Amino acid sequence: MARRYASKLTWDDVTPREAYLNRRQIMAGGAALAGATLMTRGVQAAQDAWDLTPNTLEQITSYNNFYEFGTGKEDPARHAHMMTTAPWSIQIDGMVDSPGTYSLEDIIAGQTIEERIYRLRCVERWSLVVPWNGFELSDLLERVGVQDRARYVAFETLARPEEMLGLRVPVIDWPYREGLRLDEAMHPLTILATGLYGQPMPNQNGAPIRLVVPWKYGYKSIKSIVRITLTDEQPVTAWNAYAPNEYGFYSNVNPNRAHPRWSQEFERRIGGGLFARNIETLMFNGYEDEVAHLYDGMDLIEFH
Repeated sequence: MARRYASKLTWDDVTPREAYLNRRQIMAGGAALAGATLMTRGVQAAQDAWDLTPNTLEQITSYNNFYEFGTGKEDPARHAHMMTTAPWSIQIDGMVDSPGTYSLEDIIAGQTIEERIYRLRCVERWSLVVPWNGFELSDLLERVGVQDRARYVAFETLARPEEMLGLRVPVIDWPYREGLRLDEAMHPLTILATGLYGQPMPNQNGAPIRLVVPWKYGYKSIKSIVRITLTDEQPVTAWNAYAPNEYGFYSNVNPNRAHPRWSQEFERRIGGGLFARNIETLMFNGYEDEVAHLYDGMDLIEFH
């Protein structure tokens, strides 16, 4: 039975396709969707609509963070075509009943691919509304069998220097790593996305499969996943290891917890005017009703 949540976001709130998607970056990978069902279901917290004046195609397709292809916003769109995304496999290990290396086709087989219209907010204070296509991470974890002692889920991104030029620069300790608490990973809002706008995931956005956790800062939504590990210890994450005073393990969107170098009270909406900075940041990125209970009793200033 389909699970539904309070929603006010619709297609009217989505950053226009022509203003978000660099269609030249759509790569092979459609075959991985074979056998999967596409189903439309917007899953959102109740919230007010934002001003959606679109950017130009050039602006929005170059405004992306994927440091494996360079630190400039235009670098992913410029260089991500070099990444080979087929064949693709993910190693699933640790505290699971069925560890192994699974092909993308095996992972997606039998999954219901749904459309999820989610907010995306970057710690740098820019934001988007994106129509992702994907399936709940919990479906995959239940399939491989999470063992009783598991408390966290760790993720790792592809690291292939010959195709990912940014890996040649020690921006962070490569490969990129991220992690969630198990209850965060099992929450129905947390998805593995395989596409957007009904198309296979563009390379610059994390092809062929990435994580999307809509109530957290965008860097938690790790791209181009090649490994998923269940563990009983809090995993090391890339940005937390690089600057623990700036990037906490939880990284929940909290306007009351300022980044050490800037306030998080406001954000700039891509598609609402490139330099518009008058949008108030919502607690948990607008998903407070759905996820606040996960953090009852936690100090979200210190444990940010």
